[in-house]
Amino acid sequence: MDGTDALTWEAFGEGQLPELTRLAEGCLAVDGGLPLFARTPLLRARLFQTRTLGAWHDGSLVAAVGVGLGGQAATSTGLVHPDWRARGLGGLLLSWAGEQAGDADLLVTTESWSPGADSLFTARGFERTFAEWVQRHDLDALPEVARPVDVTTEPATLGPELFEAYRASFADRPGFADPTAEEWLGELGEDDGYRPDLSLIARGPDGAAVGFVNVIDNWVDQVGVVPGWRGRRVGAYLVARALRGLAADGAREVWLCVNDNNPAAGLYRRLGFVDAGRRARYLRRRS
Repeated sequence: MDGTDALTWEAFGEGQLPELTRLAEGCLAVDGGLPLFARTPLLRARLFQTRTLGAWHDGSLVAAVGVGLGGQAATSTGLVHPDWRARGLGGLLLSWAGEQAGDADLLVTTESWSPGADSLFTARGFERTFAEWVQRHDLDALPEVARPVDVTTEPATLGPELFEAYRASFADRPGFADPTAEEWLGELGEDDGYRPDLSLIARGPDGAAVGFVNVIDNWVDQVGVVPGWRGRRVGAYLVARALRGLAADGAREVWLCVNDNNPAAGLYRRLGFVDAGRRARYLRRRS
């Protein structure tokens, strides 16, 4: 007996937030991934969707899934506690999510990726459309990066120049969303954790912006260098400056996310970041 016959299945809601938090923390402890997933805002966004289903054993939540309906595709996030894996629960959650999605495409998001989940999604016909490394830097040792020749830095100001530096740095990347200045600057400005004192803009000898780094709480949120200045250690210098600023402000660790196919992942590792899990998205098209 694997114990699954003793499970109780029922919808969950706000009253089960503590149990959902413990479930997310249990998955993160084994799989790694985005630590923000165990915090209330993101946990609500991912799991408190249109329809929910949880599996309970002796009063403990051992698996959960939420499905959001509407929009271009149904969305879903599911979790199985590490102690309850290899018993078919992940497949049951995914089948239930597919039933709720009906004829719609189904986008599955995992903030705490595992090889087992990847195998399950692939076997069920899902295509991985996005994957990021989650990296952590413990601030007991800080990298030394010399200031690039002819480069100066100053605190970033939320405005058109910062947006243009962002756009110039990322417009040539595959999948660039090309937001408007109002959208991009508005999202930063509305984030209570945005640190304009630690975010920086880098300038070349003519005063033009050549790169930037944005810091949110203890996260390096974005680092960009315009094409003509890549390969000159501008990005490394900006990140090292941000790390030192956060350390001086009392932070003990710093986090960032970097796309699987972004060569900057290697740069961050050389600066002392270590891989702390992955997050991903998978899509199954009905058409």
